[in-house]
Amino acid sequence: MSANKGWWAPPEGDDSVSARLLRKSKESPLVPVGLAGCLVVAVYRIYRLKARGPTKMSIHLIHTRVAAQACAVGAIMLGAVYTMYRDYIKRTAQDTGEK
Repeated sequence: MSANKGWWAPPEGDDSVSARLLRKSKESPLVPVGLAGCLVVAVYRIYRLKARGPTKMSIHLIHTRVAAQACAVGAIMLGAVYTMYRDYIKRTAQDTGEK
């Protein structure tokens, strides 16, 4: 590691966090979908915090975390299914069509 670059220095070519986020979202478009889903669920559940009734605060926050993680995992699974479809099923159909 050189003296002028710390561990926090961005890689060459990326000058900001937004540039990296845009690059990653172009590489895999379901990343922003998962992030947005997490954010929407978390905001909604925090908004509904006062209407939780007799439920304990810790239980409400655990349910919020689980729902937000479910959105992220769902986006990851959609991406995995799409990649499998693109790589295996579509390619196999094209290979059989060429023969």
